[in-house]
Amino acid sequence: METSGSVPVDAALAAPADRADSADRPAADGERPAATGSAWLFLLSPRWLAWLAFVIVAFWGMLWLGDWQFHRAIGGNGLSWAYTFEWPLFAGFGAVFWARTVRDELRARRGPSQREMDRAAREAAGPALPDGIGTRQIDRPANDADDADLGSYNAYLERLNSEVKSTRRWRGYHGG
Repeated sequence: METSGSVPVDAALAAPADRADSADRPAADGERPAATGSAWLFLLSPRWLAWLAFVIVAFWGMLWLGDWQFHRAIGGNGLSWAYTFEWPLFAGFGAVFWARTVRDELRARRGPSQREMDRAAREAAGPALPDGIGTRQIDRPANDADDADLGSYNAYLERLNSEVKSTRRWRGYHGG
């Protein structure tokens, strides 16, 4: 909803034409354009710095726990051998999770690449079938009333439905 004298949101967010440098142009082969320098600045916010501090403390803490379990295992505790390898594995999972979280946030802030938009358009269009292969609508019979098997099956379903509804245990759809 635009009023007279207002600027459309897309135009307000778009880069000015006189500042269109190489970072604003799409990259070749559908790759994401180079960062303009401000896309990663969210990492310097207090929330993300606290998150990074937690990740670093947790990473080193898990490595320390693995070392502690190693020393216990050398001392004769057989169960500690499993934990010796498990804690560093957890530390690695934490580092991978952190890297993927930052990557996903950067992607969200930059917007979709041309390749992602093309893939979404292809998926929205449906499956691409080779020429000569496709689907066709199967014609429904004009009248099912003269089918004795279908009529007896429908009568059976009606009887089951009325039996279930007559009890107080009916919990299904109450519509008509």
